[in-house]
Amino acid sequence: MTPADDASRPAPAGREASGGAQPAPAGRAGPAGTSSGAPLLELRGITKHFGAVQALDGVDLAVEEGQVMALVGDNGAGKSVTIKTISGIWEPDDGQVLWKGRPVVIAHPNDARDLGITTVYQDLALCDNLDIVQNMFLGREKLRHRLLDEDEMEKAAKATLADLSVTTIRSIRQPVASLSGGQRQSVAVAKAVMANSKLVILDEPTAALGVAQTEMVLSLVRRLSEQGVAVLAISHNLNDVFAVADAITVLHLGHTVAAGPIANFDSQVAVDYMTTGRSERDAASAALATETE
Repeated sequence: MTPADDASRPAPAGREASGGAQPAPAGRAGPAGTSSGAPLLELRGITKHFGAVQALDGVDLAVEEGQVMALVGDNGAGKSVTIKTISGIWEPDDGQVLWKGRPVVIAHPNDARDLGITTVYQDLALCDNLDIVQNMFLGREKLRHRLLDEDEMEKAAKATLADLSVTTIRSIRQPVASLSGGQRQSVAVAKAVMANSKLVILDEPTAALGVAQTEMVLSLVRRLSEQGVAVLAISHNLNDVFAVADAITVLHLGHTVAAGPIANFDSQVAVDYMTTGRSERDAASAALATETE
């Protein structure tokens, strides 16, 4: 990054940046959501290069408070780079990130955490040799008289799992290694909730899960939304997307090619955008709607 580029960067997380207003994200329609103000998180024209490879080229995304937003695209579309940019793993080369309408810089995972963003990756980042309580409080242990307050942590862990209606776990003291895939996903999400997250990013949350475990995770996503927590879910499974998402954003070769309420899409239109970046079915539907108005 050149000095000139550095001078034009937005202000650090939590501070407003100077400069003119940026254009609103492109897309077919504004995202559905529960908030009437600025989106909780908004990306405007985000670009990212890795040497000669341009991974993102003008990505726009908006997630409202309490909304379940599905981020979909074929392999290589830029989904992973996008969530790692939001999570502070990589800083974008250009574009703007806004949190509750204010430009921010997310240059480190701590910046994302301070804003209230938690990412649950596919590997879940759980320690198999520790029990559920130990995993949920790992790095944030409660102390009393300089000793671990086991009772308080157990109570908090039980309450959080109960609030999320996670009822299939036999004991919160059982090792994570003994849990099923759906149960492990539930523990990882509960850990994010305990960190007072405002936005939880789920990377392929139902990958390699059976039918019952998938339904457990989708119910958990609905519960997060009902509690006012925004969810950004990356998924290749369009059945899951249409079962739980309020809105959808489609990436194709690093571009945002479609975005809007899930009701504006069907699975075939979504596949068209994911594979080719456009949809004749969508264009035909839009033209017909215009003619009949």
